[in-house]
Amino acid sequence: MSPSRRIPLYITGERALVFDVADIAIIRTEHRVCGLLIGTLPHLAQQNVFLGPPLVLTPEEVVLLMTNEAAVLVDDPRAHAVAPTPAQIATWQAARDAEVEAQHTMAAQRVRAAASAAEARLTPEALAKRAARQSRAPTPALVPMLDTTPETPPLPDSEPAHFVEVPSSSTQGLPWHDPVGAKAVYPTIAAARKAGVWSYPSTAYERARCAVFRALWDQEYWMGGGVRFGGDYLVYPGDPLRYHSHFVATVHDPHAALRPMEIVAHGRLGTGTRKSHLFCAWDERTNEVDFYSIEWSGFG
Repeated sequence: MSPSRRIPLYITGERALVFDVADIAIIRTEHRVCGLLIGTLPHLAQQNVFLGPPLVLTPEEVVLLMTNEAAVLVDDPRAHAVAPTPAQIATWQAARDAEVEAQHTMAAQRVRAAASAAEARLTPEALAKRAARQSRAPTPALVPMLDTTPETPPLPDSEPAHFVEVPSSSTQGLPWHDPVGAKAVYPTIAAARKAGVWSYPSTAYERARCAVFRALWDQEYWMGGGVRFGGDYLVYPGDPLRYHSHFVATVHDPHAALRPMEIVAHGRLGTGTRKSHLFCAWDERTNEVDFYSIEWSGFG
């Protein structure tokens, strides 16, 4: 992948999605942007433990990547301007079925290889003991029974269908998806806003959120969602897969008053979750961000 290549962010309903696995890895490793995986398994649609592509980005992450010229915005509905023909759909379905079949074959081969490796690790004495146990085991008496259940096809000798191999790259050249030909690619936020594709940030509070996110990112922090801890962001000293967050950050609206009870509540909440609460204030005139860390001291 060329270093100058900008990652496409597909905009659908004011949400930015990344579908390519390689792009997701680049966003995380090179740009310190985590996002959130929202793709689920086809046969277990209601589970939320094992999630995969696409990756959804927060508006602040989108603005950061666009400001750094690391991404472009793609109007995804407009990129599907040409409807696929029946022949194209049939070709795509055949390729998809072949890929699923290849994944099943790979999984079955992996299971057989693991069984053979386990068998090879057994010593001759262990094999002899197992054969002796099997020979001494009584054979159950067979009772003839009338089978009234309908005949079902045998299950394939492989893992269940929802365990599949994730390819290293999910880029697919679909003939009916042409962002460049449909003129649906926007290199700047201003161009996307003019086309009605992207409008964030549009208020003083949204600009404050972007400024705070950028200021923390410039200090080499990693950010994640902080809703579960009563804030806007969780602030990590490194990759969230390796570190616990140190702060829960809340962006203060520059045009709203900060009540004393809010300070007390956030201080107690941060201490209860073993984190310091970070109040973040952005000055629109100077474009500077101030940070105030508070925690409950327990005095009195």
